[in-house]
Amino acid sequence: MAFQNIKVAIIGAGTIGLSFAALHLMKNPNCTVTLYDTRPDLKEYMEAKLPQFLVDADVKECTSRVSTTVSMAEAVADANIVQEQGPENACFKRKAWSRIELDAPRDALFWSSTSGIPASEQSMDMEDQTRLVVVHPYNPPHIMPLLEVVPSPSTSQGVIDRTLEYWRSLGRVPVLIRKECTGFVANRLAFALFREACSLVAQGMVGVEDLDAVVQASMGPRWAVAGPFKSYHAGGGEGGLGSFMDKIGGTVQECWNASDEDVKAGGIVVGKKWQEDICRQTEEAYGVVDTAERDLKTKAVLEAVSR
Repeated sequence: MAFQNIKVAIIGAGTIGLSFAALHLMKNPNCTVTLYDTRPDLKEYMEAKLPQFLVDADVKECTSRVSTTVSMAEAVADANIVQEQGPENACFKRKAWSRIELDAPRDALFWSSTSGIPASEQSMDMEDQTRLVVVHPYNPPHIMPLLEVVPSPSTSQGVIDRTLEYWRSLGRVPVLIRKECTGFVANRLAFALFREACSLVAQGMVGVEDLDAVVQASMGPRWAVAGPFKSYHAGGGEGGLGSFMDKIGGTVQECWNASDEDVKAGGIVVGKKWQEDICRQTEEAYGVVDTAERDLKTKAVLEAVSR
């Protein structure tokens, strides 16, 4: 697939849709983007909100390559890529893809940015289920390099290969997830740490701000340059990960056991009393987070570790 003069249709112009639109526009100067959404003020909304995502970019040049439409058929009619960011509702997505399939070119790539609805479920009403693959970003996608590419058992190898090739050409980090699983991989890892964080705060062992400080002053910088396997492999010295597990495997198991016991006791279940208290603490600590500051600092970290 040649990536010159690519036409991208963005289905759903919420935060993730605009972030992806900005990503395409900034990283692929030869592409055009059509935004589809049902909101009647879509053009005005796009003009007001999209520039906020165009970090260090020529806003006028980027926005000159964007158009809007309230017709999904029109949005996808001549698209090379159709990227869907609609509601997290399986019924909506099944209906959307069965319609898109009728109106889009036969060789267009179909990507869903869902956080948890697998491609196999979304494609159930499609005539050609080989065309759809999940492309799950790590928020915000215009800043974060990761894209989890999650095919269904029916997704063709050609679609997978073209998808990986496109994102690599834009300097992103697409990772192929070999099997569909709940939450995919990044969220599974992130939410495991989040569950532990909630448990420790709920038990009064540490406060919200102090727990964040622990992560920012330890795992945060370490994981920016090496994931958990590489980090602990390095921690084992010449013996690598095997040596690391031999030395402190007992402590590792004790931590895992403590987590398991907490789960069995029902200590951290979404919607219970702990949630209200932790949300209150977090609100008191941070108020409204400045996402622009977050994005600039994250971009600086990514630039530093890529050298």
